[in-house]
Amino acid sequence: MPSQVSAADSLAALSRVIESRLPQNGGDVTTSYVARLLHRGPDAFLKKIGEEATEVVMAAKDADAGGDRRKIVNEVADLWFHCMIALVHYGLAPADVVAELERRVGTSGIEEKALRKALARDGEDS
Repeated sequence: MPSQVSAADSLAALSRVIESRLPQNGGDVTTSYVARLLHRGPDAFLKKIGEEATEVVMAAKDADAGGDRRKIVNEVADLWFHCMIALVHYGLAPADVVAELERRVGTSGIEEKALRKALARDGEDS
C-alpha cells in the first residue's frame, strides 16, 4: 500500500530541495535549473512566474475551447514551482502561504480585499 503523503509534506520537501539550490547552500548553476534562476536573481524567477501565469491563462482558454483540461494542471504546477522559488529566495515557505489561506477561510473575498485596503491606508497614515 502506498504511503500517504500530505500536500503540505510534499510542498515542504520540494521547498527543502529548492533551498539546497540557493547559492549560499552550494547550488551548482552548471547542473541545476533552480540554482541558475536563484543565482541570476529575482528578475529571472519573477519573469518565469509571469510567463507561467500567462501559460495558465492560455491553457484555461484552450480548455474552454475544447482543449485538454490537464494542461491547466501542468501549467499551474509550473507556476506554483516558480512561486516556490520566489518564496525560498525571500526566506518564506509554503507553510506561510497555507497559513494565510487558512486564515482567510470563511472570509468573503470582498471583505478580505477591503480589510487589506484599510490596513494599507492605516499604514500610510502612520
